[in-house]
Amino acid sequence: MSERIGLYPGTFDPITNGHLDIVTRAAKVVDKLIIAVAVNAGKGPLYSLDERVELVKAEVAEVARQHNVVIEVRSFDNLLVDFARDCGARIIIRGLRAVSDFEYEFQMAGMNARLSPQIETLFLMASERCQFISSRFVKEIGRLGGDISSFVSPRVRASLNQKFNIA
Repeated sequence: MSERIGLYPGTFDPITNGHLDIVTRAAKVVDKLIIAVAVNAGKGPLYSLDERVELVKAEVAEVARQHNVVIEVRSFDNLLVDFARDCGARIIIRGLRAVSDFEYEFQMAGMNARLSPQIETLFLMASERCQFISSRFVKEIGRLGGDISSFVSPRVRASLNQKFNIA
């Protein structure tokens, strides 16, 4: 039987507890998980690509140990299905927080299936405690000095505080 390689793409600007929830659950269904950090300059990320890759690596290391699964973190700036194929991934993992995510993700999955029928998209519903977390809201709350400790790890919180010059 061949190795089940899953690919979890995103901007991860920054990685949140919601992302980690999906990583943890995806680690249970694949043999190897590749976290694909998108360049995504169009979104105007707060963190540079290298900073996002390093933060994600630090955050997922414990998940890999706990679940005895290989987790790699790579950046990409090409078509997702091409990147998945280059990595040997046959599963694209996507998290769904709310019904509003579904339409966009459904269309994306359809386009990816047309471009590369051998790659499946696996949707994981966000856990109840993470359904409302988004990087955009975390950054906005953090920028305004709000408490983001229930949305991100202490490492990410400290990093955001440093970015926003908050003591």
